[in-house]
Amino acid sequence: MSDVENWVVPHQGFNYLPDTVAVTAAHQVDKLLACGIDADIFAGQVDPAFFIGIAIHAGINSGISAEGNINMLQSLRMHRPVLLDEALMVKGQILAVTEVPRGLRVATDVWFEDAHGQRVISAPRTSLRPNPRRAESKSHSADVTDKDKDKYKAKDKDKGAGERPQPVVDDLSALAFLASYQLTPEGVRAYSMEGNSIHYEMEPAQKAGFRAPLIGGGMGVHFLMAELWQAHKHSGGPQAFDAEIYFRRPIFWDDSVGVYSRADDQTGWNAMALLKEDAQGKQKVGTEISLKLFKPGLI
Repeated sequence: MSDVENWVVPHQGFNYLPDTVAVTAAHQVDKLLACGIDADIFAGQVDPAFFIGIAIHAGINSGISAEGNINMLQSLRMHRPVLLDEALMVKGQILAVTEVPRGLRVATDVWFEDAHGQRVISAPRTSLRPNPRRAESKSHSADVTDKDKDKYKAKDKDKGAGERPQPVVDDLSALAFLASYQLTPEGVRAYSMEGNSIHYEMEPAQKAGFRAPLIGGGMGVHFLMAELWQAHKHSGGPQAFDAEIYFRRPIFWDDSVGVYSRADDQTGWNAMALLKEDAQGKQKVGTEISLKLFKPGLI
Protein backbone atom coordinates (compact mmCIF):
# COMPACT_ATOMS: atom_id res chain seq x y z
CA MET A 1 0.00 0.00 0.00
CA SER A 2 3.02 2.29 -0.15
CA ASP A 3 1.69 3.95 -3.33
CA VAL A 4 -1.81 4.67 -2.07
CA GLU A 5 -3.09 8.22 -2.35
CA ASN A 6 -5.42 8.16 0.63
CA TRP A 7 -3.31 7.42 3.68
CA VAL A 8 -5.00 6.39 6.91
CA VAL A 9 -5.02 9.06 9.62
CA PRO A 10 -3.37 7.43 12.67
CA HIS A 11 -5.89 6.64 15.38
CA GLN A 12 -5.95 4.63 18.58
CA GLY A 13 -6.80 0.97 18.03
CA PHE A 14 -5.70 0.82 14.38
CA ASN A 15 -4.34 -2.67 13.65
CA TYR A 16 -1.57 -3.33 11.16
CA LEU A 17 -2.06 -5.91 8.43
CA PRO A 18 -0.16 -9.07 9.45
CA ASP A 19 2.74 -9.84 7.16
CA THR A 20 5.66 -12.26 6.90
CA VAL A 21 9.15 -10.77 6.78
CA ALA A 22 12.72 -12.02 6.79
CA VAL A 23 16.14 -10.38 6.72
CA THR A 24 18.26 -12.14 4.11
CA ALA A 25 22.02 -12.46 4.29
CA ALA A 26 22.41 -10.40 1.10
CA HIS A 27 20.20 -7.60 2.46
CA GLN A 28 22.13 -7.45 5.72
CA VAL A 29 25.48 -7.34 3.93
CA ASP A 30 24.36 -4.59 1.52
CA LYS A 31 22.78 -2.34 4.15
CA LEU A 32 25.55 -2.74 6.73
CA LEU A 33 28.14 -2.08 4.02
CA ALA A 34 26.37 1.24 3.37
CA CYS A 35 26.90 2.00 7.08
CA GLY A 36 30.57 0.97 6.95
CA ILE A 37 29.94 -2.09 9.14
CA ASP A 38 31.27 -5.61 8.56
CA ALA A 39 28.24 -7.95 8.58
CA ASP A 40 30.45 -10.86 9.71
CA ILE A 41 30.30 -9.38 13.23
CA PHE A 42 26.80 -10.86 13.56
CA ALA A 43 27.88 -14.41 12.61
CA GLY A 44 24.66 -15.54 10.94
CA GLN A 45 22.34 -13.61 13.24
CA VAL A 46 20.23 -10.62 12.23
CA ASP A 47 21.29 -7.21 13.49
CA PRO A 48 18.15 -6.35 15.52
CA ALA A 49 18.39 -2.69 14.44
CA PHE A 50 16.83 -3.79 11.14
CA PHE A 51 13.51 -4.38 12.88
CA ILE A 52 13.15 -0.66 13.61
CA GLY A 53 12.84 0.12 9.90
CA ILE A 54 10.85 -3.04 9.17
CA ALA A 55 8.34 -2.03 11.85
CA ILE A 56 7.94 1.40 10.26
CA HIS A 57 7.41 -0.17 6.84
CA ALA A 58 4.80 -2.51 8.30
CA GLY A 59 2.86 0.66 9.08
CA ILE A 60 3.39 1.99 5.56
CA ASN A 61 2.16 -1.29 4.07
CA SER A 62 -0.92 -1.00 6.29
CA GLY A 63 -1.69 2.50 5.00
CA ILE A 64 0.05 4.73 7.58
CA SER A 65 2.34 7.25 5.87
CA ALA A 66 5.81 7.72 7.32
CA GLU A 67 6.63 10.78 5.21
CA GLY A 68 8.19 13.48 7.37
CA ASN A 69 7.69 11.49 10.60
CA ILE A 70 10.39 11.56 13.27
CA ASN A 71 11.10 8.62 15.57
CA MET A 72 11.60 9.96 19.11
CA LEU A 73 11.60 6.97 21.45
CA GLN A 74 12.19 3.40 20.39
CA SER A 75 12.07 0.32 22.56
CA LEU A 76 13.89 -2.69 21.17
CA ARG A 77 13.61 -6.03 22.94
CA MET A 78 15.34 -9.10 21.58
CA HIS A 79 13.81 -12.12 23.30
CA ARG A 80 16.21 -14.41 21.45
CA PRO A 81 18.56 -14.01 18.48
CA VAL A 82 16.98 -14.02 15.01
CA LEU A 83 18.72 -16.02 12.29
CA LEU A 84 19.27 -14.70 8.78
CA ASP A 85 16.47 -15.75 6.41
CA GLU A 86 14.22 -16.72 9.35
CA ALA A 87 10.57 -15.97 8.50
CA LEU A 88 8.73 -13.93 11.13
CA MET A 89 5.18 -12.65 11.36
CA VAL A 90 4.99 -8.89 11.99
CA LYS A 91 1.97 -7.47 13.81
CA GLY A 92 1.21 -4.02 15.17
CA GLN A 93 -1.31 -1.67 16.71
CA ILE A 94 -1.50 2.07 17.35
CA LEU A 95 -1.85 2.44 21.11
CA ALA A 96 -2.40 6.19 21.41
CA VAL A 97 -2.45 9.41 19.37
CA THR A 98 -1.91 12.67 21.26
CA GLU A 99 -2.05 16.23 19.94
CA VAL A 100 1.09 18.19 20.82
CA PRO A 101 2.16 21.67 19.68
CA ARG A 102 4.37 20.24 16.92
CA GLY A 103 1.79 17.83 15.51
CA LEU A 104 0.67 14.35 16.52
CA ARG A 105 2.56 12.12 18.95
CA VAL A 106 1.84 8.50 17.97
CA ALA A 107 2.56 5.49 20.23
CA THR A 108 2.71 2.18 18.38
CA ASP A 109 3.38 -1.40 19.45
CA VAL A 110 4.98 -3.59 16.77
CA TRP A 111 6.23 -7.11 17.36
CA PHE A 112 7.60 -10.12 15.49
CA GLU A 113 6.59 -13.73 16.11
CA ASP A 114 8.29 -16.95 15.03
CA ALA A 115 6.68 -20.05 13.52
CA HIS A 116 5.57 -21.13 17.01
CA GLY A 117 3.77 -17.87 17.71
CA GLN A 118 6.45 -16.73 20.18
CA ARG A 119 7.63 -13.11 20.25
CA VAL A 120 11.26 -12.89 19.28
CA ILE A 121 11.50 -9.11 18.75
CA SER A 122 9.38 -6.31 20.21
CA ALA A 123 9.77 -2.84 18.71
CA PRO A 124 7.25 -0.39 20.21
CA ARG A 125 7.96 3.25 19.49
CA THR A 126 6.75 6.81 19.90
CA SER A 127 7.01 9.05 16.85
CA LEU A 128 6.14 12.62 15.91
CA ARG A 129 3.94 13.32 12.92
CA PRO A 130 4.79 17.00 12.43
CA ASN A 131 2.31 19.71 11.59
CA PRO A 132 3.30 20.54 7.98
CA ARG A 133 2.53 24.28 8.36
CA ARG A 134 4.95 24.50 11.26
CA ALA A 135 7.71 22.85 9.24
CA GLU A 136 6.99 25.18 6.32
CA SER A 137 7.22 28.25 8.53
CA LYS A 138 10.55 27.07 9.92
CA SER A 139 12.21 26.25 6.62
CA HIS A 140 10.84 29.16 4.57
CA SER A 141 10.86 31.96 7.14
CA ALA A 142 12.65 34.25 4.70
CA ASP A 143 9.75 33.97 2.25
CA VAL A 144 6.90 34.99 4.56
CA THR A 145 5.77 38.39 5.72
CA ASP A 146 6.32 39.74 9.23
CA LYS A 147 2.61 39.26 9.85
CA ASP A 148 2.88 35.58 8.88
CA LYS A 149 5.93 35.17 11.13
CA ASP A 150 3.99 36.60 14.07
CA LYS A 151 1.14 34.21 13.34
CA TYR A 152 3.44 31.17 13.25
CA LYS A 153 5.27 32.36 16.35
CA ALA A 154 2.00 32.66 18.25
CA LYS A 155 0.90 29.20 17.18
CA ASP A 156 4.28 27.68 18.07
CA LYS A 157 4.70 29.38 21.44
CA ASP A 158 5.17 25.92 22.95
CA LYS A 159 7.30 24.01 20.46
CA GLY A 160 7.23 20.72 22.36
CA ALA A 161 6.45 17.23 21.20
CA GLY A 162 5.21 16.11 24.60
CA GLU A 163 7.03 14.89 27.66
CA ARG A 164 10.79 14.58 27.13
CA PRO A 165 12.44 11.70 29.01
CA GLN A 166 15.39 12.42 31.26
CA PRO A 167 18.87 11.84 29.77
CA VAL A 168 20.35 8.38 30.07
CA VAL A 169 23.89 9.76 29.88
CA ASP A 170 24.32 13.03 31.76
CA ASP A 171 28.08 12.79 32.24
CA LEU A 172 29.96 12.32 28.97
CA SER A 173 33.23 11.85 30.85
CA ALA A 174 31.89 8.50 32.15
CA LEU A 175 31.73 7.10 28.60
CA ALA A 176 34.35 4.86 27.01
CA PHE A 177 35.13 5.33 23.31
CA LEU A 178 34.54 2.29 21.09
CA ALA A 179 34.60 3.36 17.42
CA SER A 180 33.93 6.21 15.01
CA TYR A 181 32.04 6.36 11.72
CA GLN A 182 31.89 8.97 8.95
CA LEU A 183 28.49 9.31 7.31
CA THR A 184 28.25 10.24 3.64
CA PRO A 185 25.25 11.21 1.47
CA GLU A 186 26.03 8.24 -0.81
CA GLY A 187 26.04 5.79 2.10
CA VAL A 188 22.87 7.20 3.65
CA ARG A 189 21.05 7.04 0.30
CA ALA A 190 22.22 3.45 -0.20
CA TYR A 191 20.93 2.50 3.24
CA SER A 192 17.62 4.38 3.17
CA MET A 193 14.39 2.79 1.96
CA GLU A 194 11.51 4.55 0.25
CA GLY A 195 8.83 5.95 2.50
CA ASN A 196 10.32 8.99 4.23
CA SER A 197 12.28 11.25 1.88
CA ILE A 198 13.72 13.45 4.67
CA HIS A 199 16.34 10.67 4.95
CA TYR A 200 17.56 10.78 1.35
CA GLU A 201 16.43 13.99 -0.44
CA MET A 202 17.55 17.53 0.32
CA GLU A 203 14.33 19.41 -0.52
CA PRO A 204 11.96 17.42 1.75
CA ALA A 205 14.50 17.55 4.58
CA GLN A 206 14.81 21.34 4.33
CA LYS A 207 11.04 21.74 4.08
CA ALA A 208 10.84 19.81 7.35
CA GLY A 209 13.20 22.34 8.93
CA PHE A 210 16.52 20.45 8.72
CA ARG A 211 19.71 21.71 7.07
CA ALA A 212 20.16 18.41 5.22
CA PRO A 213 18.76 14.87 5.18
CA LEU A 214 19.07 13.11 8.53
CA ILE A 215 19.65 9.43 9.01
CA GLY A 216 16.77 7.25 10.12
CA GLY A 217 16.89 6.23 13.76
CA GLY A 218 17.45 2.60 12.84
CA MET A 219 20.57 3.44 10.84
CA GLY A 220 22.17 5.03 13.88
CA VAL A 221 21.28 2.02 16.02
CA HIS A 222 23.27 -0.23 13.66
CA PHE A 223 26.48 1.45 14.86
CA LEU A 224 25.55 0.74 18.47
CA MET A 225 24.52 -2.88 17.81
CA ALA A 226 27.72 -3.56 15.85
CA GLU A 227 29.83 -2.58 18.84
CA LEU A 228 27.59 -4.54 21.23
CA TRP A 229 28.04 -7.70 19.13
CA GLN A 230 31.74 -7.02 18.61
CA ALA A 231 32.27 -6.89 22.37
CA HIS A 232 30.53 -10.27 22.84
CA LYS A 233 31.48 -12.10 19.63
CA HIS A 234 33.63 -14.66 21.47
CA SER A 235 30.63 -15.77 23.52
CA GLY A 236 28.22 -16.14 20.61
CA GLY A 237 26.80 -12.64 20.76
CA PRO A 238 24.02 -11.30 22.98
CA GLN A 239 21.25 -13.79 23.67
CA ALA A 240 18.63 -11.28 24.86
CA PHE A 241 18.36 -7.61 25.74
CA ASP A 242 15.82 -4.93 26.58
CA ALA A 243 16.82 -1.47 25.39
CA GLU A 244 15.20 1.95 25.52
CA ILE A 245 16.52 4.10 22.67
CA TYR A 246 16.23 7.89 22.70
CA PHE A 247 16.78 9.98 19.57
CA ARG A 248 17.95 13.23 21.13
CA ARG A 249 19.33 15.18 18.16
CA PRO A 250 19.20 14.73 14.39
CA ILE A 251 22.26 13.08 12.88
CA PHE A 252 22.81 14.36 9.36
CA TRP A 253 24.02 12.42 6.36
CA ASP A 254 27.46 14.08 6.45
CA ASP A 255 28.10 13.94 10.22
CA SER A 256 30.86 12.06 12.00
CA VAL A 257 29.70 10.01 14.97
CA GLY A 258 31.47 8.25 17.81
CA VAL A 259 30.14 5.14 19.57
CA TYR A 260 30.58 5.06 23.34
CA SER A 261 29.59 2.76 26.19
CA ARG A 262 29.09 3.13 29.93
CA ALA A 263 29.53 0.29 32.39
CA ASP A 264 29.42 -0.48 36.07
CA ASP A 265 31.38 -3.14 37.96
CA GLN A 266 28.40 -5.39 38.63
CA THR A 267 26.47 -5.62 35.36
CA GLY A 268 28.85 -4.44 32.65
CA TRP A 269 27.45 -2.14 29.98
CA ASN A 270 24.28 -0.34 31.05
CA ALA A 271 24.23 2.44 28.45
CA MET A 272 25.53 3.32 24.99
CA ALA A 273 25.54 6.55 23.03
CA LEU A 274 26.23 8.05 19.62
CA LEU A 275 27.97 11.40 19.99
CA LYS A 276 28.31 14.10 17.35
CA GLU A 277 29.79 17.59 17.32
CA ASP A 278 27.54 20.62 17.39
CA ALA A 279 28.20 23.83 15.44
CA GLN A 280 30.64 24.96 18.14
CA GLY A 281 32.60 21.70 18.00
CA LYS A 282 31.23 20.44 21.32
CA GLN A 283 30.31 16.77 21.72
CA LYS A 284 26.56 16.18 22.07
CA VAL A 285 24.42 13.08 22.40
CA GLY A 286 22.65 12.20 19.15
CA THR A 287 21.24 8.81 20.16
CA GLU A 288 21.45 7.01 23.50
CA ILE A 289 20.45 3.58 24.76
CA SER A 290 19.57 2.42 28.24
CA LEU A 291 20.29 -1.32 28.50
CA LYS A 292 17.71 -2.35 31.05
CA LEU A 293 18.35 -6.06 30.63
CA PHE A 294 21.26 -7.79 28.95
CA LYS A 295 21.96 -11.50 28.65
CA PRO A 296 25.33 -12.29 27.08
CA GLY A 297 26.08 -15.50 25.25
CA LEU A 298 27.71 -18.43 26.98
CA ILE A 299 31.47 -18.88 26.66
